[in-house]
Amino acid sequence: MGEITGFLDYSRRDDTQRLPAERVLDWDEFHVPQTDAARAQQGGRCMNCGTPYCQAGMLYEGAVFGCPLHNLIPEWNDMLWSGNRSHALSRLLKTNNFPEFTGRVCPAPCEDACICGLYGDAVTIRDNELCVIEDAFSSGGMKRRRPPQWSGKKIAVVGSGPAGLAAADQLNHRGHSVTVIEREAQLGGLLTYGIPNMKLDKSVVQRRVNLMTDEGVSFVTGVDAAKPETAQRLMNEYDAVILCCGAEQPRPLDFDTEGLTGVLYGTEYLKAAVERQMFHQGISESSLAHGKDVVVIGTGDTASDCVATALRQGCKSVVQLVRRPKEDYLAANGTLPADYAHKEASAVFGADPRRFGTQVQSLVSREDGALTAVVTAQGDTLPCELLIGATGFSGCAEGVCTPFGVEKTDAVFTDARRFSTNAEKVFIAGDMRRGASLVVWAIAEGRTVAAEVDRFLSGYTNLVGSV
Repeated sequence: MGEITGFLDYSRRDDTQRLPAERVLDWDEFHVPQTDAARAQQGGRCMNCGTPYCQAGMLYEGAVFGCPLHNLIPEWNDMLWSGNRSHALSRLLKTNNFPEFTGRVCPAPCEDACICGLYGDAVTIRDNELCVIEDAFSSGGMKRRRPPQWSGKKIAVVGSGPAGLAAADQLNHRGHSVTVIEREAQLGGLLTYGIPNMKLDKSVVQRRVNLMTDEGVSFVTGVDAAKPETAQRLMNEYDAVILCCGAEQPRPLDFDTEGLTGVLYGTEYLKAAVERQMFHQGISESSLAHGKDVVVIGTGDTASDCVATALRQGCKSVVQLVRRPKEDYLAANGTLPADYAHKEASAVFGADPRRFGTQVQSLVSREDGALTAVVTAQGDTLPCELLIGATGFSGCAEGVCTPFGVEKTDAVFTDARRFSTNAEKVFIAGDMRRGASLVVWAIAEGRTVAAEVDRFLSGYTNLVGSV
């Protein structure tokens, strides 16, 4: 373990953050790393529990406790404390293909399960994880790992989000030839188009893609595999096909938006913002939310990211409508937690943007269909020129499965441990299979489907899944 009395000697110390009023003026990441000595102390707080719930990934009463990847957390915390970061890296990469992603955007269920948190503050597991992987990249510790020989088997992975990348990474290291097919112009899927830069800079995604390319994975962009002719070609040319196409079908809004402009779904808005940012840095009058009154419907990460993005685009105002009452979100001590976007909105406009127990009843527009306001069920009229619905997802797009002969009603979409489909040599993983979830779950899905595909092609596997 780390320092024997570390959890008593050292207090939890999170990475510092740039001031909210400052960071909304750019798209840069806003967490500031700690010194090596301070990070070692945070690793030393780990107690190396006899039963480390942090890495358990258990499902109990419908909730997951601990890391779905079963990361060997006490081991690399100990290595951080002792200064052996190369060993910490080897233990981290044993279970997690992309710590640089989870170390930035994961909500850290591992910390919720940390025993230190029962009577004090949990260990800074996520920050420790990010420190290990970023130190490895900056110091040259991340080396190319090509397989010693190739199996001669060809695998197509459709979708380059975290599940697809994880599956490709695992199968490539096993010695199979893997090609990742992406419909969009840029690789990364949700990592690129669904998470804004201030949380996950796109250079981090590209850095990983570059490493995977160097290790032997092939990437193809701008190809829609859901087209029947493309799907048939993949089925003919590859020994196995893995569909990792995400759960991009948004849950419909509960009011009529026909003929109106200024209404977008959350991921649609975030994607548009990322695409604009690729060509225009900083705040611009061409930004979607610039100078507009913005209303965001929903809660969770996507809603918060929409609020933060609207702020950086220079919105006139931003309000977040939350259906459930405020009491449902209070912490055990009675306080209302605020994430990064809420703190930023408070710094810019002087108040928390959230309105609890509020739903939209109808929309108000001009004769030309331009949105001007929303009317709530409580009778309030809020000025609104851009309405963003971040209310979740209902599953994968309808047209993705059919070209590959996959029945969407097949048990693969409900069986928690099944990744094969009714179609021969076609497998499925990620949000497309389990529904919209966390990046860490997507990586776990990718690792597990890789083991199943490897067994299908080779008759056995030495890959270890996570689900």
